[in-house]
Amino acid sequence: MFNSVRTFSFLFGYLPFSLKDLRKVQNQRHLLSTEDYDVLVHRQPKKWADGILKRTKSTFDVKGLELIPEGPVLFVSNHEGNFDIPSLIAHIPKPFAFMSKIEVKKLPIIKDWMEAMNCVFIDRSNRRSAMQSITDMIETLKNGHSMIIFPEGTRSKGKPVREFKSGFARIAKEAHVTIVPIAITGTSEIMEKNNNKIKPAHVNIRVIAPISIETIQTLSLKELIDLVQQKISNEVELLQHLKI
Repeated sequence: MFNSVRTFSFLFGYLPFSLKDLRKVQNQRHLLSTEDYDVLVHRQPKKWADGILKRTKSTFDVKGLELIPEGPVLFVSNHEGNFDIPSLIAHIPKPFAFMSKIEVKKLPIIKDWMEAMNCVFIDRSNRRSAMQSITDMIETLKNGHSMIIFPEGTRSKGKPVREFKSGFARIAKEAHVTIVPIAITGTSEIMEKNNNKIKPAHVNIRVIAPISIETIQTLSLKELIDLVQQKISNEVELLQHLKI
C-alpha cells in the first residue's frame, strides 16, 4: 500500500488527463463481461505504469506468468517499495484491483480510476473500516475480479519479509479463490533507498505456483498463512542472494 497522498499524486499524475477515456469505459460496462471490462479498464493504468517505469530507466526480469490460472485470483505479494504496484500492473497480464488508504479518495479523477478498477479503500485508524475492507475484497473476488494484497502491511524497503497479517487467508477462504503468491525485489532501490529520489534499479518479479481452492479449504488459517509466507520469503531470499 502506498504510504502517502503525495506518492499517489506523483505515481498517478497523468491520469487526470485521461478522464475522457474513463467515461468511455464506464459507459460500456453494462455491455461487457466481467473479464472484458477488467481488461478494458486496465488499459490506461497499464499505460501509466509502463510510462512511469520507463522514466525510472529500470530493468525488469519477470518469470512464472504461465502459472497464473484463469478466473479471479487473490495475488499475495511481499511489499518492498512504492513501485511494487506500478511494477505489477505493468508486468502481470491479469488485471487486478488493490487496497489503498482512504486518504487517496481526496484525489479527484485518481479516485475515480481506482473505483473503476474495483480498488478497496481502508481507514486504518478505524477498526470497523478495516473489517469492512476485508468484506469488500471478498465481495469483489466473488464478483469475478482479481485482487492483490500485501500481507506485511508496510514496506520492507529491501529488508527480510515481515510477518504476514492474517486477513488474506480469510479473504481467500471465504471468496473461494486460488491464491497466486508473488515475490518482488528491487523496487525499493528505485525510490526508498535513495531518500525518495528516483534512480534506475533492477526489479525481479516471480510468480510462484498457485495454491488451489481445495488446498486452501483444507488448511487452517495459520497453516495457510505460514505456507504462503514461506513460499514468498524463500523466493525473496533467493533473489536477494543471487542479485539477478
